[in-house]
Amino acid sequence: MGQPGLEVLIHIFGGIALLLWGVRMLRTGITRAFGAQLRQLLAQGTAGRFRAFLAGLGVTAVLQSSTATSMIVAGFCGRGMITTAGALGMLLGADVGSTLVAQVFAFDLSTISPLLLLLGVCTFLAIERNPYRQVGRATIGLGLMLLALTLILRASESLRDSAMLQEVMLSLAQEPAIAFLLAMLLTWLAHSSLTMVLVFMSLAGAGLIPLPLAFCMVLGANVGAAIGPVAMTLREEAAARRPPIGNLLMRGAGAPLALLFLPQITDALALIDGPEVRQVVNLHTAFNIALAFVFLPLTGSLAGLLNRLLPEREQPLKEGAPRYLDRDAMATPSVALANAARETLRLGDMVETMLRESIDVFRTDDSRLMKELSARDDQIDELQEAIKLYLTRLAREEMEEPESQRHTAILTFTTNLEHIGDIIDKNLMELAAKKIRNRYSFSDHGMADIQCMHTAVHNNMKLALNVFISEDVALARELLDQKVAIRELELETAERHYERISAGLAASIETSSLHLDVIRDLKRINSHITSVAYPILEKTGELFESRLRKQAADGREQGGGKIS
Repeated sequence: MGQPGLEVLIHIFGGIALLLWGVRMLRTGITRAFGAQLRQLLAQGTAGRFRAFLAGLGVTAVLQSSTATSMIVAGFCGRGMITTAGALGMLLGADVGSTLVAQVFAFDLSTISPLLLLLGVCTFLAIERNPYRQVGRATIGLGLMLLALTLILRASESLRDSAMLQEVMLSLAQEPAIAFLLAMLLTWLAHSSLTMVLVFMSLAGAGLIPLPLAFCMVLGANVGAAIGPVAMTLREEAAARRPPIGNLLMRGAGAPLALLFLPQITDALALIDGPEVRQVVNLHTAFNIALAFVFLPLTGSLAGLLNRLLPEREQPLKEGAPRYLDRDAMATPSVALANAARETLRLGDMVETMLRESIDVFRTDDSRLMKELSARDDQIDELQEAIKLYLTRLAREEMEEPESQRHTAILTFTTNLEHIGDIIDKNLMELAAKKIRNRYSFSDHGMADIQCMHTAVHNNMKLALNVFISEDVALARELLDQKVAIRELELETAERHYERISAGLAASIETSSLHLDVIRDLKRINSHITSVAYPILEKTGELFESRLRKQAADGREQGGGKIS
């Protein structure tokens, strides 16, 4: 093929790449603007199979990605929020919903592409607030899709008279099974049936591929679109795998059957007057409506079959395994951050329990509890690592400034919680082991001082969890004030300890270094606890002011003391 032919192919593949990018921008903009509402609509659409069908249709018509809808539905099903039968009804609706925009694109809308791009760019750059900025992003994506289709159509027209290409397409048309499998593979790789259907539509409209071949490839694209969600849920629980597999079974049963009757279907579609592009899209829509008509009444039976084929395996949930980190929510940063905050609060509860029970080891010399707390630190490390990886993946998404600040705050707090667990395990429990091994005993007053310090730090831990989840400025101020209170309590405790040593109390002399190390580690834990207040006070501009007021107040108190 000469240079002109190569240039045409570059234009065609470049147009396909632009089309894929436009579809992604459209989906991303809609997801970030209205993702939470769309997920809520899906979660509520479980009252009957027809309502589930309409919920899936509506969400996918807006989102323009049956793959994205499939992953959301699979996630809901995996967490027990919807039944397998309801999920199958939603996916049948999603399959129909994905055809609606294709119907719109079958019209010649190339003239409005520049207007959509202008409007989208102006909206995106001029407005900082969601959801309007994301609507601008979606508008840009829509304009790019129209522009890409125009590029593909114009580049394809120059190949219409290519004898070699006509021979290749004629051979492919005579092997419908190969064409079907090729389209299925391409769609799976592209992860977008809309993109591939629009490409086949454009090529048929340009006369580059015959209409029966375009029909065959559209059927293959429908099956290929169902493979992606199956592959992406292979490692999930059985409940999450059932809906994508059920959707693949329904499409996999319907498409080959339609392929067998393709000549009759072609004749029937020819009765509907319209250009080739319209007939290609009509087949796409008719096929998915026919699937819904046949399988919607059978969703209960198919769900029962899937439940038997993929039974739930009874596995105890590991304490350190994440429960709320939904990967399907990544496209909606606000939802993903809420998930991460919920998981972090669970991590905080685990650390709070570990801190609360640590004093019992010193009081009772319980070596069994000491080993349990050390094992619990491994669970805390595992959960903190999962949250960190989730937030790292989320950082690749574009976030607004408040979302970015919350992202940093959650990541910082999880790190501090993990450090608290390490201090309890590596320091406090080591000191407890030393106490047990050497049969040391704190004096009654010494143990009371340690208990008092521990209670204050533990109360601050509970306050910190409230500050993290509420982001309340008054509570953050109160927590930060406790940092000074703990520092003063540490000095008072050490002073009383030295007084007991000076009085010659044998228990205090024997456990002196042990006592002071425990108090020091509790103070370190409190420093990590109070760190959650800094981002909140910095965000409101009150941290620096409060420090100035505190320093001024301290200076006045010290000055007054010197005069008296």
